Amino acid sequence: MSSDSAAPTPFIFQTIDSIGEKELDSLPYGVIQLDAQGTVLRYNAYEEGLSGLTRQKVVGKNFFKQIAPCTNMQEFYGRFREGVAAGELHCTFRYHFAFKRNPRDVTVTLLYNAREKLTWVLVQPIESQT
Repeated sequence: MSSDSAAPTPFIFQTIDSIGEKELDSLPYGVIQLDAQGTVLRYNAYEEGLSGLTRQKVVGKNFFKQIAPCTNMQEFYGRFREGVAAGELHCTFRYHFAFKRNPRDVTVTLLYNAREKLTWVLVQPIESQT
């Protein structure tokens, strides 16, 4: 599958905390940074295109309740809450975003930074977007 070439690499897991906005926007998959309550702090250009939501509409709002309420379930939000509470989270799973416009099957990686108390959400479409 052609989208596999855009998969997050182990290197990105080690460097994402120090990446600038321009580099974040150049990544070939969606990236969302959340605080411990699920508020969106950063949101890259790829994710804007994937979701159809601009960062101006997303940053500062709760991802699970205001932006993507379809994620407010154990499979997604539950993993986030448990990982934040444990201070450790690095998991990857398949997920279906049931957007009214442009529903998507994706691979989601949740990566927690215990030092900064931030979670990265990496979103990669399973099917190629040619």
